Amino acid sequence: MKYKLANDARPQAMTLLLAAVISIAIWFIPYAEILSYPFRIFVTFIHEGGHAIAALLTGNSVQSLSVAMNGSGETYTTQGGWFSQMFVSSAGYIGAMTFGALLLVLIRRAVAARLVLLGSAGIVLALTIIFGVVKPLFAGAWLSLSGLPFTLFAGVLLAAGLFAVARFASARVATFVVSLLAVQCVLNALLDLKTVFFLSSPFAATVPTDAVNMANTTGVPAIFWAGLWIAFSVLILLVAIKQYVASRQRSFAGMPDLALDKGSPVWAMPSLPSTSDQVRYDKSV
Repeated sequence: MKYKLANDARPQAMTLLLAAVISIAIWFIPYAEILSYPFRIFVTFIHEGGHAIAALLTGNSVQSLSVAMNGSGETYTTQGGWFSQMFVSSAGYIGAMTFGALLLVLIRRAVAARLVLLGSAGIVLALTIIFGVVKPLFAGAWLSLSGLPFTLFAGVLLAAGLFAVARFASARVATFVVSLLAVQCVLNALLDLKTVFFLSSPFAATVPTDAVNMANTTGVPAIFWAGLWIAFSVLILLVAIKQYVASRQRSFAGMPDLALDKGSPVWAMPSLPSTSDQVRYDKSV
């Protein structure tokens, strides 16, 4: 599949390329991963948020959402039918990839980076307060309360940081941060899926993952679902890249421009008070 970079995409492409180079270089520099740690936690919030939103869309309720210091996370929801279970299980990694692809399209669409950052801050803060604090307390999800302090601390700090960049940084810096968020979502989704694929091997030890959730629901081996998610994620990324490199006038013909800113899962039956069985969706490191 050949893509030709449009002339009006070159400045944005350079910013995106710089963000990608920095993200990849961090992997090979000792102790430099601390620089990407906030982005890693951000991606975990998006991953767990994907599970939570998918549960709500299929008529289930979310009991809790938590993020751990090591970058893993878990979301407890009520257990619906087989379609709901499949949809919610798939929404973590696919949701993270979709969010990263959406950021790419928004950058290309010339949506102000400040608006994207404010929207991202609002998403993280809402997930933190509603599903990380309020729901566990009112649902009596005591097993999830152990992760509440870090979830609250990380969520509020991330939201505040994104808001600060949107409010006080220059337009160039804000655009670069959005590019970093997009790259980190895409790369982390692919790397996590690679890990899940190898963990799903028949020769690997059984580890709770979203793919295992799918296997328990359908009877189809976990490695199949991990491979399917990888293929679907790559397809989403290719579509986003196609929109990114094409001319803005040709790709978005007939759509009004917004002003450019110039300035891992395992089945569980926890003893939580509810009339329905519950399932836990985990994001493993």
